[in-house]
Amino acid sequence: MAATQVLKSEWTKIKSVQSTVWTLGLAAIVTIGLGVLISILSKNEFKKMSAEDKLAFDPTFVSFAGTSLGQLAMIVFGVLVVSNEYSTGMIRMSLAAVPQRGTYLFGKLTVATALALVVGMVTSFAAFFLGQAMLGDLRADISDPGVLRAVIGGGLYMTLIALFSMGVATMLRSQVLALGVLMPFFFLLAPILGNVSATKKVGQYLPDQAGSKIMQVVPPIDDEAPYGPWGGLLIMALWVAAALVGGYVLLKRRDA
Repeated sequence: MAATQVLKSEWTKIKSVQSTVWTLGLAAIVTIGLGVLISILSKNEFKKMSAEDKLAFDPTFVSFAGTSLGQLAMIVFGVLVVSNEYSTGMIRMSLAAVPQRGTYLFGKLTVATALALVVGMVTSFAAFFLGQAMLGDLRADISDPGVLRAVIGGGLYMTLIALFSMGVATMLRSQVLALGVLMPFFFLLAPILGNVSATKKVGQYLPDQAGSKIMQVVPPIDDEAPYGPWGGLLIMALWVAAALVGGYVLLKRRDA
């Protein structure tokens, strides 16, 4: 099957599963909505902050406060894109139609990544502009140093979260198992390792801890990371690459 036919086939599969499409919409709604809410609360609490906290206040990053929860939907999207075919048994038909497993996986990842990127970018820009509108006099401007990088980075971060989830789901094949690994990893293990002083030096190299740095314009007070925003995104990209390579290798070796 030609590459264009594979892409069309994968697009049809994704849009025909409502739960997969809904997760992308949910990612946008949660990220934007929570970002707006936190921006309102931050504006109201700003006067009560200490002088040190005021200096470290990052209006751009405040807009992306909803990303921590919105990425949950992106994780589910990435897992569903891959695991739906295994849970329904469609994977056998798909691999029969596209025997070249690399072509099959590349087509699936290309379509899903393109969708995640579009939704991620729209969500990031919307979260920024709406969040800044809520911050009023505390707002940042898109032309301020580092702000456009942070906004674009927010979209890239969401996309990489989805892509990492696809790689893990390809390795594990099971929706339940993949979510059972990813949810504790991002919402339990990473926050603990990243915020406990004894493990912080290790935690800062986890994908979300490193990748989220791209959305920061003003460094946090206790920031000791030996890398900058783009360095953090590169670390996250290496995690994604490892997951995808692992998924490809196992897909090549295993039966459907």
